[in-house]
Amino acid sequence: MYLQAIKKSIENIIASYFRIHPVRHVVLGYLIYIFVGWVFLCFPFMHKPAAAASVLDHLFISTSAVSTTGLVTVSVSGTYNIAGQILVLILIQLGGIGYMTFGSFIFLAQRRPLRIERMNIANVVFALPETFKVYKFIRSVIIFTISIETVGAILIYIMLRKAGIEGAFWSAIFHSISSFCTAGFSLYDNSFENYTSHVGLNIVIAFLSYLGAVGFIVFVDIWRKLQGKVENVTLTTKIILWATFYLSVIGIFIFFITEPSIKNLPPDQRLVASFFQVMTSMTTVGFNTIPIGSLSRASLLVIIVLMVIGASPSGTGGGLKSTTFSALWGLMRSTIHGEKEVSFWGRTVPDYRVKLAASVFCSYVTFLLIGTYFLSLAEGRMDFESILFEAASALGTVGLSTGITGSVTPMSKIILIILMYLGRLGPLTFGLSLVAGHKKEIETKRAEDLVI
Repeated sequence: MYLQAIKKSIENIIASYFRIHPVRHVVLGYLIYIFVGWVFLCFPFMHKPAAAASVLDHLFISTSAVSTTGLVTVSVSGTYNIAGQILVLILIQLGGIGYMTFGSFIFLAQRRPLRIERMNIANVVFALPETFKVYKFIRSVIIFTISIETVGAILIYIMLRKAGIEGAFWSAIFHSISSFCTAGFSLYDNSFENYTSHVGLNIVIAFLSYLGAVGFIVFVDIWRKLQGKVENVTLTTKIILWATFYLSVIGIFIFFITEPSIKNLPPDQRLVASFFQVMTSMTTVGFNTIPIGSLSRASLLVIIVLMVIGASPSGTGGGLKSTTFSALWGLMRSTIHGEKEVSFWGRTVPDYRVKLAASVFCSYVTFLLIGTYFLSLAEGRMDFESILFEAASALGTVGLSTGITGSVTPMSKIILIILMYLGRLGPLTFGLSLVAGHKKEIETKRAEDLVI
């Protein structure tokens, strides 16, 4: 009798959980993963003997892992033993491809149909185009993720083993997953600064990061095109690929020409360093091969812009997203040319999508300014550009830092935790969660002109 009562209670809790609005479900889901990860990271059996980390530090690491940011207040390899590092990697993987993906895949593997609630939540997590089927998309995401991370781990292992690096096997697995999930967590305290001239490792890390950041939508779409299931790829895929290409080329050119800290490097190493730093900013992976604190203010500004623009929808990266930036760019272009609609390659972007892009931009900038303001209050002794950079990195879930993360006050750590969490959700998603479920009657209002 008691077992039946307990079972019934659990079923009621699960049922009520799935009755929550999909947007709130996402907000709550990531929060639960952060909390569970935090609790486990606090256990002594996760730590190395000489580890010195506070409870707040463990919360910071858990949030950074689930949000795939990569900002750290303590050394991951110096604080956590192999069990702790495995837990961090699990949190990265869950946060990277969406916490609903694994559960949904288990249902699919058992040939059980997905509940409509689960499909709605997956749509929120991945921001899928209307032409995509959720259950087929999730299966493709899992297969693609495992395949790419496995190949990446093998390539990294070969290079690290050849370089005589101790613990190459575990390091290869950790950095392959961290790269693809654009998490930026590293077992090396100075990231990849010791590998500035290692072209092969730079290319593999960059390749994994680009694949993760470009987004699952693109690869599923291209695969459908190659199979002949669709005549053309979607407008979303075209915009993502072109935006990624142009932003990368422009960023690399500016960094290569203007950054003084790499002037003394040979041209080929200088090009690789420029490429890697622009890549790590755009994909929001957060690795670095040159000290961020040594960069000029002009380069820091370029990186901040790239971090704000960020990766692409349904990918593992953060930021505004390249499609949001492209929609706003198209809006500006159409306004200047006197056109009534925003269009790319002869295809019109729906008006509600343009409004959504504007809303995302406004909410994102608002959170960035608020975060920067409170960080400035808490860290008045630090340079403003370092504070702005840290806030942009946290909200964009990038993980790059000028070197101040480990020395900030507890209040600043809490602010950064909030920014990382909001960055993983997306500020607009968080805002929608506050009003989700409250239907409002449509009221026709009198129009009046507004001077701009």
